[in-house]
Amino acid sequence: MFVQIASIVFPIFVVVLIGFIYGRNRRPNMIAANQVNMAVFMPALIFTALASKPFALSNLGMIALGGAVIVLGSGLLGWPIAKALGHAPKTLLPPMMFKNSGNMGLPLLSLAFGDKALPAAVILFLIETVMHFSIGTYWLGRNSRLIHLARDPVFLAGFTGIAVSISGITLWPPITAATKVVGDVSTGLMLFSLGVRLNTAPFAQWRIGLVGAVATPITGMIVAYLYCRILGLSAGEEDVLLLFGALPPAVLNFMFAERFKQEPEKVASIVIMGNLAALISVSLALAIRLSSTHG
Repeated sequence: MFVQIASIVFPIFVVVLIGFIYGRNRRPNMIAANQVNMAVFMPALIFTALASKPFALSNLGMIALGGAVIVLGSGLLGWPIAKALGHAPKTLLPPMMFKNSGNMGLPLLSLAFGDKALPAAVILFLIETVMHFSIGTYWLGRNSRLIHLARDPVFLAGFTGIAVSISGITLWPPITAATKVVGDVSTGLMLFSLGVRLNTAPFAQWRIGLVGAVATPITGMIVAYLYCRILGLSAGEEDVLLLFGALPPAVLNFMFAERFKQEPEKVASIVIMGNLAALISVSLALAIRLSSTHG
């Protein structure tokens, strides 16, 4: 089982480590690369994942609902933790709720469960990101504008891919091949960029960072487990949702905290320490699912 877990987690953290080392030595400005990734490479990845195979909303409905429940449930469980430890809920809860379903979730779920899990991973990414841009920004700044989100290339690609798949349209193979080549750039660049960002670790805020690193996967896995058992989901659905629940905080949490002046240095510590601790939380989630499958 250890070899199986290592083979899934190792490639992701190797790419992150390469980004970290390169970032420490060269200090690259990743702003332009990240903008291109969000505008071109990731939309191509999402479109290809959804449009290239039959897609039934009914098959992913419980996954989508589960993603929303995990996001909101993690916030509910995190509220008493924040109050008990004296941390501002607006600082601690968003990183616990909004997970790294892009940089880490897409490649991780694909590596763990194969290409068949990629549509579910994309749906979870879309659900989590919509909630982050709507509920998250409204809570922090009370100026959420969903019209801006609807124009985002990521969501346009997602909705277009779903529409193509549901309609039964078969794309010309060279088009599918071209979008796949472009989309394949996305996951490596996302992980590399995350590694570069880890060089900005504000270790002075390690206490709240440690709380977030521990609480984020635990609350997420608890909510995912209860949701799956109460509703009687299949083993495959439980695999995906438990691993989603174990994901660390999204890097976007720091950007929002900085934008709305919500203790960004503390949020940065939560995000960075959470992603560093993900090797343990993700391995734990995989061990639970693999032992359940083998049992």
